[in-house]
Amino acid sequence: MFLEALGSAILGLALAWTAAYRLPHRLPARRLVLPTGAAGALFGAFLTHTAVGSVHFLVIMLGAVAVSAASLSLLLRPAGRLGRRSATV
Repeated sequence: MFLEALGSAILGLALAWTAAYRLPHRLPARRLVLPTGAAGALFGAFLTHTAVGSVHFLVIMLGAVAVSAASLSLLLRPAGRLGRRSATV
């Protein structure tokens, strides 16, 4: 169980760091992004561990990454205008 938590936290931090590095203009400060990724991964590992048990380590890590990515996606801001104009010109 300890290795699952440690592994999921490391995966969440790596995913959050990658997102913060590649999308700095669409994410808030790195101080918010990194803990969100780690917390999302820990919650995902807990949720997956509860659902499938402790036998499937890779499945638990996949669930951790999925929930971490979902929680990081909630922090994304729009890239800008979509280029649409109003219909009433």
